[in-house]
Amino acid sequence: MQKRMLAAMLPAGVTGEPVRWQQQKSARTRQRLIDAAIDCLVEGGYSGLTTQQVAERTGVSRGAMHHHFATRIDMVTAVIDHVFYERMRLFLEDYLAEVGRGGEDKLVEIATAAHWRSVQTREYAAYLELAVAARTDAELHQFFEPAARRYDDVWTSEMIESFPQWRSQWEAMKLANDFVIAAHMGMLLQGSVMGAERIGQINALISRVLVGLYAA
Repeated sequence: MQKRMLAAMLPAGVTGEPVRWQQQKSARTRQRLIDAAIDCLVEGGYSGLTTQQVAERTGVSRGAMHHHFATRIDMVTAVIDHVFYERMRLFLEDYLAEVGRGGEDKLVEIATAAHWRSVQTREYAAYLELAVAARTDAELHQFFEPAARRYDDVWTSEMIESFPQWRSQWEAMKLANDFVIAAHMGMLLQGSVMGAERIGQINALISRVLVGLYAA
């Protein structure tokens, strides 16, 4: 199940690990560039993300930079793809590991906690910077929104496999999913104001709401 769901999250045209040495080398360089782009977003926001900054951070030539990402938007699209895939990978590994340790009686609580951990990463912090910038940057919005919608559609269609107990309550599950995403994004943006204690209380409330939705 985990492999199938992650395969569904791969960007279009990506089929898996490269086989040949040259392909592996190219893939490693591309990943270094994506990692550097994420660092630029986390440290300086969208305005701090340029192909020149990324090239300087990684030490690659202008030609190599252009080979992988000809434009800033090409690079942003790759970052979005990477962030969504990594968040899904982390969530599934975390959730399934907890369930495998005997947590079948607390699936909602486990899923809520796993999702919260999955968004507390530098990758998701970079995604938040793009989401905020896309509200006012027309060029970024043009590429960001379709990518975000695509991954939302993939996750919505695939998540029923992770939570079979919700299959008879499909609409309730989609509402629960949207509620968690919206709440956790708000908590990330307000985390420094709220503090750890209030964040913990809100996550406990989220779990109670989801249990209530499931019971209903």
